[in-house]
Amino acid sequence: MLKGIFCSLLASLFFGGLYYLATLLRPLSGESLFGIRMVVTLPFLALAILLLKQQAQFWQFVQRLKREPFLILVLCVTSMIVGSQMWLFLYAPNSGRAMEVSIGYLLMPIAMVAFGKFIYKEHLSINKWLAIIFAGIGVLSNIILLGKLSWESVFVFSGYPIYFHLRRKYQISHIHSFLFEILLLIPISLYFISQTDMNFVANENPNIYYFIALLGLMSGIALISYTLASSLVPFNLLGLLGYVEPSFMLLISFLIGETLKTESYILMGCLSIAVALLIFDGILVLIKQQRLRKKNG
Repeated sequence: MLKGIFCSLLASLFFGGLYYLATLLRPLSGESLFGIRMVVTLPFLALAILLLKQQAQFWQFVQRLKREPFLILVLCVTSMIVGSQMWLFLYAPNSGRAMEVSIGYLLMPIAMVAFGKFIYKEHLSINKWLAIIFAGIGVLSNIILLGKLSWESVFVFSGYPIYFHLRRKYQISHIHSFLFEILLLIPISLYFISQTDMNFVANENPNIYYFIALLGLMSGIALISYTLASSLVPFNLLGLLGYVEPSFMLLISFLIGETLKTESYILMGCLSIAVALLIFDGILVLIKQQRLRKKNG
């Protein structure tokens, strides 16, 4: 399990590092960054399948797509959702919107809990109910004080629950479907790359190709590490470790010079309490499961 925890933390560290790396890839636009990231991510996905010895399962999924062609349409939808999220992830740090996206990632776990309750009728503990209430108070305060909640935050915390719901509903929650999602994004990625004047970019940023290579390496390590962690760590613990990445993103937002608006202090305070409640609830579940395992011998 320790190996799995290390892999999860490593993945969070590198995913958070990508947030900062985006600032070193100027003057590439968000679209160009997205296109390059998709292209350099694809071979690492294939490598992950090889390292995990998932070739047989991959070809089984290919056969399933042949038997159930409507899944290709589902993959087109999930591909658009995850692609737009990955575009926003690299667009935000260079557009002064890193803080808003970080808040969206902090809101996402609470949104997932609420989604599970109202869509899947899942039972919620008192801690989870309190987390939803505190998050709701924070969001409401932000809307009252600022007149709105940023579209970036809304886009993140509403998009991912839909994405995970579709993957769960159609039983495609695995790395094989993710590889196909990236494949579907390659044509638009190549278009964005073709529209990029790399001579101009290289003149403005002489180290750009080194940073692009680093983008591929960091994306690959993060992806493979997370994939390994998901197979080594219990689901509940993996969920708890998932809070590390948005924390890194928030820290990096401050490091690159962004500030939290005074009107958002209540939101951030409520979110901190909500996330702490979810973490505490997850720890209680892990302790309970461990006691049951010991009891059952």
